[in-house]
Amino acid sequence: MNEKKHILRPGRRSVANRIDESAVPPVTAVESVSGKAVSDLPKPDELMTCFAAVPRGAEEIAALELEKLGIGDVRPGKGGVAFVAGRAGLYNANLWLRTASRVLVQLAVFPCKGPDELYAGVFAIDWPELITPEMTLAVDSSLRDSALTHSGFVSLKTKDAVVDRIREACGSRPNVDTDSPDVRINVHLHKNICTVSLDSSGDSLDRRGYRIERNEAPLRETLAAAVVALTGWDGSVPLVDPMCGSGTIPAEAALLAARMPPGLQRSFGFQRWLDFDRRLWEDLLREAEAGVRKVPPGLVTGYDLDNRALLLAGRNIAKAGLEGQVHFFHAALQEFQPQGDRGVIIINPPYGMRMGADDDLRELYCQIGDIMKKRCRGWTGFVLTGNLELAKYIGLKASRRYVLFNGPIECRLLKYELY
Repeated sequence: MNEKKHILRPGRRSVANRIDESAVPPVTAVESVSGKAVSDLPKPDELMTCFAAVPRGAEEIAALELEKLGIGDVRPGKGGVAFVAGRAGLYNANLWLRTASRVLVQLAVFPCKGPDELYAGVFAIDWPELITPEMTLAVDSSLRDSALTHSGFVSLKTKDAVVDRIREACGSRPNVDTDSPDVRINVHLHKNICTVSLDSSGDSLDRRGYRIERNEAPLRETLAAAVVALTGWDGSVPLVDPMCGSGTIPAEAALLAARMPPGLQRSFGFQRWLDFDRRLWEDLLREAEAGVRKVPPGLVTGYDLDNRALLLAGRNIAKAGLEGQVHFFHAALQEFQPQGDRGVIIINPPYGMRMGADDDLRELYCQIGDIMKKRCRGWTGFVLTGNLELAKYIGLKASRRYVLFNGPIECRLLKYELY
């Protein structure tokens, strides 16, 4: 692939986006997130080959999310979704995707069986158009089934090629900042094929900005969003989490019901890029904020026996901008009684791997089944578990089983029609 094809660069224009320069107001310099001078003038757009990394099992959900954003050429695959987008599509993907962990922009793909090929392939990319000596960078690497087997070595070799190319062009080189770089480079090596990308997200997209503290064994926001999506819940009926912990599932459901983008309260890696279009970004933010609505009272609720977890849940909901719109109640599972004739119940009980032993959890899973069967008629129940042996103690027949991964743990989201 010609690595220049999909890179956005200041000063380049596609034919479709040429403008009358006499009509352009003077360029106004503003400060980017990284403190670099960025033009406030709209910049020419080009299509980019992108990849949204997604928790395994959620690829089809993320593909549907991208299609709803109006993004084209969406191709779900194992561990993520490939798509093609311009700058607005890239920005919106980061802002709106609920199930993706990060969005990568592909720069180059080349065969790589050793360090020399890696260095040459990375060096060939036009880094001076992407990174200045004053900026900082970091390199993340993932390797699978390839001749090169040490990710630290691959990251170091990649960094050497990048800074050497910039030093050759500019006379000096950028520094490395692994914590908060201006540009994060991603190297993926699979079966001796190397893909070099820019990470447009920065911090992982599950870091929404609303979770102040985490209780023990929390569910990632992206996985919680995938669970809510798989239930088919659309906000027309109540959604309840009887074991809500610090409230991740209710929070993600409420964000969906409020039509609030999950990335509204955070910054992204692309905001530090040289071609960052601040005006476009601010327009997209205004459009998103204009669509936010209040969550109706009683639509999303959570219950838990742990007072500290409920305190965290309330703080997290307030930080998300949804204070007073999601209600939490102190109650043991045995006391749970849903309000209304129908709705969606989501339970993410302990799996017996991190929080408790199997012997202690069999009774809990039995209680889940009894409560859903006796008190939740007319509702639809969902249980996310990473322990299928314990799931048998629910004692109900699942009408559907969805495979999801909670980190390395293979899980099942079990659906129960409660008549």
